[in-house]
Formats: sequence, structure tokens, C-alpha cells
Amino acid sequence: MKKSVVKFSALVLAALTALSFLSSCSKQNDRTLFLYNWTYYTPDEVLRDFEKEFDCVVKVDSYASNEEMYSKLKAGAKGYDIVVPSQDYVSIMINQGMLRPLDQSKMTNRNNINPLALEKATYDPTMKYAVPYYFGAAGISVNKTKVPAGYARDWSVFADKRFAGHATMMDDMREVMGDALVHLGKSVNTLDDAALDAAEKLIEKEWKPNIVKFDAESFGKSFASGDFWLCHGYAEVIYGEVPEEKWDETIDFFIPEEGGAAYLDSMCILKDAKHVELANEFINYIHRPEVYAKFLDAFSFPCFVNLKAAQFMTRKPMYEASQMNNCELKIDLGEGLDKYNERWQRIRFTD
Repeated sequence: MKKSVVKFSALVLAALTALSFLSSCSKQNDRTLFLYNWTYYTPDEVLRDFEKEFDCVVKVDSYASNEEMYSKLKAGAKGYDIVVPSQDYVSIMINQGMLRPLDQSKMTNRNNINPLALEKATYDPTMKYAVPYYFGAAGISVNKTKVPAGYARDWSVFADKRFAGHATMMDDMREVMGDALVHLGKSVNTLDDAALDAAEKLIEKEWKPNIVKFDAESFGKSFASGDFWLCHGYAEVIYGEVPEEKWDETIDFFIPEEGGAAYLDSMCILKDAKHVELANEFINYIHRPEVYAKFLDAFSFPCFVNLKAAQFMTRKPMYEASQMNNCELKIDLGEGLDKYNERWQRIRFTD
């Protein structure tokens, strides 16, 4: 999911407000599960079905970034049971003792999880603390009505002069630099200075001259209007702006076979959770194939995490899940992130 920096102090008031709300709800119903999740990330149908089967109430609070979620919890917000951080924050929260080990006896659907997803989740490959929820990656969208076939179907397409003045890449250093590194045959998590210098040069000299701007928010609208012909970003942003009847004729979305930077959001139980049994049941419930299929259908997501769900899907996904097979998760780099930030500042703010 999209990441943005959130100042710690600005969230203290929100944390106290949430604390009061959660405390009030707990008094009303002890069989209440408190889910802290990304905005619009869990279909209401799934929540209501769980409530009926387990005779409980699910209360949902949402966040727009990992930083917002993490800062709010560190500021003292209490009462949440389940949280859904991305891979780097799962790693951080495990190391800081913020998560409770899952009750493996409840995880009867664990065998439905794609082994490849767990192979990529090197921070918790046995699902001791985190069960994968959704694996996703940014890719490339080409407006087929503007540029005919014949363009490269890898990251070098951003050097194609036919797209000059009509191309955009995400305003996200780990995404853009990660994809440049992949194109150079390197890891999206490398800290090798020579590799990072080569990625910076590639972006600066070959890609940036064609790019109108780095944009992580509004590129979908500009693609739909015909202003942008080549966009780097999440498929759901593009498909969400283009009328469904025009998807096939307009959008060519693909993730290069060489791979790219990816994310993995996972369901975790907070260490101070009050409704642990319900939380374990919910995490396991999500991975019933017929339930997980409802989640995928709600967003036209590809079926990567829970392969058995594919047989229950009723909507065609935006792209095939196999396109993400070669993608690599962005891990927490600690102080090494400064190497990326230093180069990104030069890329973003120098002519």
C-alpha cells in the first residue's frame, strides 16, 4: 500500500480519541473484535459473515500508511486486536516485541498460503507472527490508444522517446530506485554503493528526460484523460479511473518479467490484544478459499497469496498473479535507507 511520512506528535490526539472510542465499545460487548486496517481493505460482506458465524461484532478503524499506524500505536493507542502492516513494518514490530505469536492450532487454513509468498517473507517464513493478507506490486500501464504495440515490456520502456512528455513514475524512492536496480540485475534492497550509483544514473539520464513528474496520487486520472500514456503505479489506481467498458481497448498493464519492488501486507495480533481467540479465528477465517475469493473479487485483485481461492472467484483480475513471481519485497534497511534518500534527493530535485 502507499506509504507517507506522518509526524509522531500530530497523532497523539488521534490516539487518545481512538483509546476513548475503543474503551467505550469494549464495555458494550466483550465479543467485539477491533481491526486496525488499511482504508477500504476488508469487504463489508466478509466482516458481516464473520460476525454471524462467530456471534461477535467487528469494529474497524483505518489508516492510510504504515507510518500512521505505527506512530499511533507507539503514541499509546490501545484496544486494537488485529493490525495489517506491510513487510518492513512487520519486521520492525516483531523486533520491538509489539506482536503476539499466533495460535497455530487455530490456523487450519495455513496450507492454503502460497509457498512462494512465504519464501519471500524472510522475516517470518513460518507465520509465527504474521499471516499474509495481500501481495502486490506496482507495474506499468500503457495507453494502447496513444502508442501502438512494439514498446519494450520491461523497465526500459521509460527510456522510450515516444512517451516523452506523457510519462510518469511514482513519487516513491524505494519503488523507482528498486525497479532501476532490478533492471540492472540487482536486488531492490541492495546497499552496494556502485549498484545504487548505477541506478541513479539510469533514472537520471535515461528515464527522467521522458517523465513529466513523479506522482503517486493523481496519475490514474491523467491516464484516463489521455494526458499520460505511460504510468508506473498500482493497477487499481489506473483501472479505478478508466470506465470498465474501456479497460480492454485502453489499458495494457504489466509487471515486467524481470520483476520489481513488491509489498506484502499481513495480518498480525498486537501483543496487548484483548480478544485473542477471536483474532486468531478471524485470521484463519480470511483464508477459507471461498472467503478470500470475496476479498479478491471486491477489488479485482489477482490471486497470489491464497491459490485455492482462484476457483471461487467470479471476477477477472486486473492482471495475472504469476506476473509477480519474480518481484522482491522491500525490506527494512535501517540506517542503510539513508543511501537511497541521498540519491533520491538528487534525482527529484535537480535538473
